[in-house]
Order: sequence, then C-alpha cells, then structure tokens
Amino acid sequence: MKKLFLASSFKDVAPILANFENNLKGKTVTFIPTASLVEKVVFYVEAGKKALEKLGLIIDELDISTATANEISSKLKGNDLIYVTGGNTFFLLQELKRTGADQIIVEEVNGGKLYIGESAGAMVTAANIEYAKSMDSAKKAPNLIDFDALGLVDFYTVPHYTNSPFKKITQKIVDNYSSTLNLSPISNQDAILVSSNGVNIERI
Repeated sequence: MKKLFLASSFKDVAPILANFENNLKGKTVTFIPTASLVEKVVFYVEAGKKALEKLGLIIDELDISTATANEISSKLKGNDLIYVTGGNTFFLLQELKRTGADQIIVEEVNGGKLYIGESAGAMVTAANIEYAKSMDSAKKAPNLIDFDALGLVDFYTVPHYTNSPFKKITQKIVDNYSSTLNLSPISNQDAILVSSNGVNIERI
C-alpha cells in the first residue's frame, strides 16, 4: 500500500510525520535536493534536513543530477524512506526522467516505501506538472520533452496556498485549473497524508 507525506514546508509540519509513520528513529532516508540546484532561495533544504534529524532519521543525500546509475539505484532501493525537497519542479522532473530515477521511485513507493515530498517534491507526484508553469520556470528544464510526472497520486498538490510570497500565484493556479484538475491546495501548515486510510489533510 502506498504511503506518501506531501507538504509545502516540511519543517513546519514535521511533527505530523512522527504520528503518521511509527519507528522513524534510526531509519535512513534518501534525501534528494536536486530541485533546489537551479534556485536562488534554498534555505528549506537545510531546514528539511534538520527536521528529519530531529525525528531521529539518518540522512543519505542523493543528487540525482550528478550521481551514477548504480548510486541512484542502490540508495533508492536500499534506504528506508525517500525525501524530495522543493525547488524547480520542471528541473526535478527532467533529472528524474533522464536518470531513470522516476521509475525506481514509482516502484519503491508502490511497494510500500514512504515518500516525503516538499513543494516541488509534492507536485511531481501528480500525473502531470504542466499546471506548475505559473509557479516555476519550465525554461530551467530545457531537455524535458513532456510534463508527464510520477503519477503516484490522483490529485495535484498546490503548495504554499495562501502563504507569502505565493498568494497570487497559487490563487491563479486554483482559478485556472480547479475546473479541469483535482487540485489539493495546501498551506505551509498542512500536510497531505496518503495511506490505506485514503487521502487526508492534517494541519499543524
């Protein structure tokens, strides 16, 4: 059964994860910061690491844009959890597809491994990320052929909804796509929990 924990700002909702997944202490998480590499604002990467460590997790970093195929495969398959940070959703998807990491992640999550996605890491779990164009620049992923994403969930996360500096952009996404896509807008204080109990949104 699939288990996903999707957030806008992981550091703000980390306590919810402790209730969602038992026995985190001592487990190893594959930490993928790749989406942040093309961004100027990246404070959330270290904040996410600290929040994970506070929960007792061991971090094994994996930049899929530079790692070897063997490294990508062994870390994604061998470690206990997968964590994908925020950043540029299009660059993230480009690198996931280019390396084949997308297929491994889908297999691992479908096999029951917990996936934690923050912002871009949450958006990429949808079937397609074209809706993210007003939030992220697709020009940062010049080799991305299409916008088909991981397809792990049947909804489209809209992170940072009602939070500055994303208020207008996120509202625009909701206005433009709510009639055609199953949107799930969440603020920085919300987490989407996907499990055998269905899909639930919890607020800190």
